[in-house]
Order: sequence, then C-alpha cells, then structure tokens
Amino acid sequence: MIQQNRLIQEFISLVQVDSETRFEQQISEVLKQKFKAAGLTVEEDDSADRSGHGAGNLICTLEAAALDNAAAASVPTLLFTSHMDTVAPGQGIRPQIGTDGIIRSDGTTILGSDDKAGIAAMLEAIKVLKEQGIPHGPLQFIITAGEESGLKGSRAMDPKWIKAAYGYALDSNGSIGDIATAAPGRAEITIIFQGKSAHAGVNPEDGISAIQVASKAVARMKLGRIDSETTANIGSFSGIGPLNVVCDRVKLEAEARSIDQVKLEAQVHSMRQACEAAALEAGTTCDFISEIVYASYMHEDEAPVVALAARAMQNMGLTAKTFHSGGGSDANIFNGMGLPTVNLAVGYKEIHTTQEHIAVSDLVQTAELVLAIVKEAAKGE
Repeated sequence: MIQQNRLIQEFISLVQVDSETRFEQQISEVLKQKFKAAGLTVEEDDSADRSGHGAGNLICTLEAAALDNAAAASVPTLLFTSHMDTVAPGQGIRPQIGTDGIIRSDGTTILGSDDKAGIAAMLEAIKVLKEQGIPHGPLQFIITAGEESGLKGSRAMDPKWIKAAYGYALDSNGSIGDIATAAPGRAEITIIFQGKSAHAGVNPEDGISAIQVASKAVARMKLGRIDSETTANIGSFSGIGPLNVVCDRVKLEAEARSIDQVKLEAQVHSMRQACEAAALEAGTTCDFISEIVYASYMHEDEAPVVALAARAMQNMGLTAKTFHSGGGSDANIFNGMGLPTVNLAVGYKEIHTTQEHIAVSDLVQTAELVLAIVKEAAKGE
C-alpha cells in the first residue's frame, strides 16, 4: 500500500529545504502547501510571536471518512506530531541513497531525518488513506517549530488547538516498534555567584574569588547519573576578567532531568543548597534561578494510548517494546496539556551529527505504522 519511491522522494525533497531551528519560514510554507494539497485544513498558530522562531506550529486536520454514523461515535480522534526544524549544520543538505538502502547526507551536514522522516511518513500515510478509501476517524497532524531549541514551539502553543484523545509523536530513536512511554521533565538553571574584586598580586586577600566559590559549589553537587530516573549537568561555567584581578562574577548554566517530578524538584533543591552553602562560607551571595521548562510523563503498558499502538504493531507483525527515554520531546508538552501521548521510534540513527542516516525500510515502516494505528483506531473503542 505504501508507495516506497514516492515516500523516498517526499523525504528527499523535505530534507533539502533549509530549516535550522529559529529559521523555519521556508519549510513552514512548503509544508502548508503539501498538507493542503493532500486535502487537509491547515492553520498556523500565533506561537511565533512568543517563541521568537521563524514560524508558528501548523495544525493540519483531516476529517473522518468512510465511517457509518454508529462507528464514528466510538472512533477516537488521533494526533500525530513531528517537528519541522533541524539542528545545525543543516543548510544545503545533499541527501544520497546508498546501495545498502541507507539514506545519508554527503557528510558535511546533518541529514534531517530528525524529524522530517516523521513528516514524510505522515504525508504518505494520508495519501494512502485517500487513495484506498480506508475508513478512519478524525485526525490531527501538528508540525511544531522550535523543537530543537528546547520545545519552544509546542511550549508556546495554546492547548485549545488539541482536539484528540490520543497522541503519537514520530520522533524517537530506536527500532520501529519501540514506544517511549515515559520521558523526564527538565529544569533549566542559571546560577550567578557574586565575588569581590581586588588586585591579584597586591592584596588578593581583600577579594573574594567567584571562581573559587562556584568551583566549591559544583564540587558539592551530585551530577551526571543520579539514579535510573534522574540526571543533572553543568553545561557552562563562565567567569572572565583580567589575570591580575580577583574574579568577582561567575555564571553557571545547568539542567536537571527526572521522570519522577518529586525527584526532579529534590535534585534542583540539592543543587541550590550546594550553591548557597558555598557562598555563605565565602561570605558572599549567589542568585539561583530555576524553571521547570517541561514536565515528565509516564504511561503504563496497559494505558489506552500504548495499547492502541501495540495492537497496530502486532497487526504489522511487529512486537511492541516499551522503554523510558532520557530525553524530552513535544510528547512531554502534549502530555502536560492533558493529551495522553507517547513517542514512537522512527529508526533514524546518529542524529545531530554529520553521520546521521536512516534506512529506506524504516521510512516505509514508519508510514505503515501511522496507517496501522489509524486503522486500528477506526475499529472503535
């Protein structure tokens, strides 16, 4: 049912459109045209006004088809989501298909399968639904901007756009059949240590080195892998000044993640305590600013959103495998809006590097999976 060559060409055309995060204008216009041409209603929200990105999120709606009135009442609305932006270097991508059936860039850029593989699979599934007259319930396809910049597009989205009962993000690493049923919440942290300047050679004892204070604070923190559900990291440490002056200001930027929201808050609290204790001992102060930018989510294997995907996979001859992800995605945001959402693996590998690649067979199976979920949902709840 999936037309492999058409799907490949769709994917190739999408990755050749420059769309590094914050510069989504061109890809947004291309996608509007493609979804409209496929017969969907396409709307763009006003999130760009808040996110600072080149486009808003696209909300593409396909009305139910070929269902009798009795069946239509029991068929849930589904949402499929992928993001339109990529990481850098993502300009001038030149994709190529090897004799091994693997699609790669020329090695100077990323490929962009994260996440244009998901978008191409959606478009192909929509075409097959229409060509084959396959019965289906109402479908939403939300293509977000700014995912690679910290989920900024979906975070700026008004929940009013969500009409679905279940959501499926096509944006996870792993093999087709893998389902990320849990992902961590994330806190972003900025810490500023105040010191006191003094001449480093004449009277250093009159100064307070913000670098020393910050270093002692970091040394007190438990970082890296905290437990099976929790991590923490210092991403940057900056204190710049002349060599002959005791540094009087240091800025740290950090993050903490956990699937367990209580553990996340506890980790942030322990990092705050380490900073405040080090500052107090040095006779100075620090500013500790933290924000939970998105919440965690977790679904049991028996949850309807998981069970529906698992049945669809079984229909394809696949065995569903659930796992807990270590990274956030738009699925976190949609769960936070009250929409049960899981993240489905699409088969891409070595993303965010110039070695990124995806197998043609995985592209095909991703499109087949979208179709299988839609058809399984059409059987009614």
